[in-house]
Amino acid sequence: MDFAFTPKQLNFKQEVQEFLRAHVTPGLIAESSQGMFFGEGPASRDFFQKLGSKGWLSIPWPKKYGGWEGSYVDQFIVFDEIEYFRGPSRPHSVSIVAPTFLEYGTETQKAEYLPQIAKGDVEFALGYTEPQAGSDLASLEMHATESGDSYIINGQKIFNTACHYAQYHWLAVRTDTTIMPRHRGISLFIVDLKSPGITIEPLSIMDGSRTNIVFYDNVTVPKINLVGEKNQGWTYIGYALGFERMMGTGDMRWLWEQIAAYARETSQIQQPLVSQRLAEMAIELEIGQLMAYNVACMLDKECDPGYEASVIKVFTCELRPRIANLAENILGLYGQLQEGSKWAPLNGFIEKWGRNAPRRTVTGGASEIQRDIIARRALGLPRSR
Repeated sequence: MDFAFTPKQLNFKQEVQEFLRAHVTPGLIAESSQGMFFGEGPASRDFFQKLGSKGWLSIPWPKKYGGWEGSYVDQFIVFDEIEYFRGPSRPHSVSIVAPTFLEYGTETQKAEYLPQIAKGDVEFALGYTEPQAGSDLASLEMHATESGDSYIINGQKIFNTACHYAQYHWLAVRTDTTIMPRHRGISLFIVDLKSPGITIEPLSIMDGSRTNIVFYDNVTVPKINLVGEKNQGWTYIGYALGFERMMGTGDMRWLWEQIAAYARETSQIQQPLVSQRLAEMAIELEIGQLMAYNVACMLDKECDPGYEASVIKVFTCELRPRIANLAENILGLYGQLQEGSKWAPLNGFIEKWGRNAPRRTVTGGASEIQRDIIARRALGLPRSR
């Protein structure tokens, strides 16, 4: 079996790297490191529009919506390399919303939103989690009531990261309170975040990044903004999560290189335990990258990467705290110094990474939930509850 890129893919990868060397500026890196993700800051928005102008946000899509009809492998090359160069994270509009539109959206929705997404002009914020409904998303209580040609939505969401700058809310809402099991009564909506009745309040998380609490008070949403069919939102969210969980290791590979360079500069590389741990981490990073490209290949072959996406999610997200731990062990107490200290290696990047890494094991589906999915779908084991 050959795991290598084709010559065409290698040439494309080189083209992407050359573009990123020219356009991932110190200002863009600073925005990303400050928790300004998915295009929040001006440099990030400009960057994604440049990617859009090259067609690199929509490579696998049909041409009529702004795509190349290319491969998911090529698309993943773009975002994995952006991570390595420390650029901003994949926009939700590209990684989650667009694939769902392509599979389940109406022709009107595809024609309206996909060309804008392809150009990097719009962003969507995910509206899933509620105070009482995180990993157990079927417990969500935000509800929508039909009223003529519209729905009236009331309720609260939390940890909706992009809501303070995104144009649209990708909103999971209960449209049937009587149907059982509970997940069958959930629908998915596109909501203009400037709609009257929406209140967005900031909420800081442990790494200093901003997320949001969002309140809906009798918000009117046209029925044409319902994604797919009523009460089928659970299916669409599950489909979208398969794309969201296709996570790379680009930024971790960059971090590994910095740690290894520090170990060489301080002669720690000569210690057997240090060199062994660096080697083990390099192997794990390679495994994570191959897993992600395997899922991209499955998508190109129109295979459903159900549990495979969960495997990637668990493996890569739990790798992040481990590489943080490795870095802090090699850097010692200096690794705990924050940005701005003259004594902090990598300008305090390790300290912030250490605070950021644990949240990745929760967002997009907690590791415990992913293990349950793997157990049932891959191994055929019974439900744990």
